[in-house]
Amino acid sequence: MIIDRYIIKNFLGFFVAGLVVFVTIFLVVEFTTTSMRFQVGADILLRYYQNYIPIIIYQLLPVGAMVGTLFTLSYLNRNNELVALFSMGISLARVSLPILALVGLISIATFWVGDRLVPIFAQKRNYIFYVEMKKKPGLFSTVKTDKIWYRSDNAIFNIQTLNAEKGLAQGITLYYFDDSWSLIQVIKAKTVTMQNRTWNLTDGTVTLLAEDTNFPLTKSFSKKTLNMSEDLADIRTAPPTSEALSFSHLRRFIQKNKEAGFDTLRSEVDMHSKISFAMAALVLSLVGIPFTVQRGRSSGSMFSIGVCIASAFFYWITYSASLSLGKNGVLPPIIAAWAPNVLMGGAALYFLLRTKK
Repeated sequence: MIIDRYIIKNFLGFFVAGLVVFVTIFLVVEFTTTSMRFQVGADILLRYYQNYIPIIIYQLLPVGAMVGTLFTLSYLNRNNELVALFSMGISLARVSLPILALVGLISIATFWVGDRLVPIFAQKRNYIFYVEMKKKPGLFSTVKTDKIWYRSDNAIFNIQTLNAEKGLAQGITLYYFDDSWSLIQVIKAKTVTMQNRTWNLTDGTVTLLAEDTNFPLTKSFSKKTLNMSEDLADIRTAPPTSEALSFSHLRRFIQKNKEAGFDTLRSEVDMHSKISFAMAALVLSLVGIPFTVQRGRSSGSMFSIGVCIASAFFYWITYSASLSLGKNGVLPPIIAAWAPNVLMGGAALYFLLRTKK
């Protein structure tokens, strides 16, 4: 237990330090780029990064876990403490056990943060970015459960199911307001075909709320054409729906779009990746273990660290490429999300079996 506590203490120190370093580097680069692109006040940037930093931490948790594992074992190896532990009959697996237990907890925490907290912060960050910084409120979408809300000038529209790539939507409701933001008209339609700024609505109703009458006037239509100020190309560049939904909400969103006959491939890949990404911390840590127990105390350790960092970059490249293949229909969604973990996990297992300690 004393040895476990010592290893855990070292791991937590390296984990936190690595996370702080990588988050700081990311923030410096991001802040420099953002401040050059947008001429906005310091208060807007402050609120933007207050909501962005938790997302950055979430994205870098697996890297922090890898750094903690890598530097902890390298530190023990450099001080000949691993040799002493091996001479006591303690195996590499037993030495790594408390580290992997903590990494497992980090993986669970990563999923929880991505499922519960990231959607909240993403919504707030996207609002500040698209409304206050980019000055394009129509690009901002609010997603609650399985409904999408957009704002365009003095109109707000709600979409039940949307396939932005094909320009198709079902269950749309448009709310029009006057300059004082009093509701003056509501348009509902069963289906919508979007062709740039022209939206063709079918099977719907138009409700007028006039000031000179106490009763709204409603009229049905089979086809209606609207010239929208919001271009479909802009909606396509809006943040993905899955970013603002939890795992359970995204699953219901996919089911609802499937029932409507829409393509849900991208959303399915994102849903599976929510779990596979959380396991990245464990996979990267396993990859790092066999390379950090080499006999070299100086150059050998540095070489091992370089190999592990290269492995991490290889993992992220493979992960991004696999998700892209899945979203383009080349790979099934579950395979696209999990293939990098299986590939890197298999490589880690191979090298661990070759390690004789």
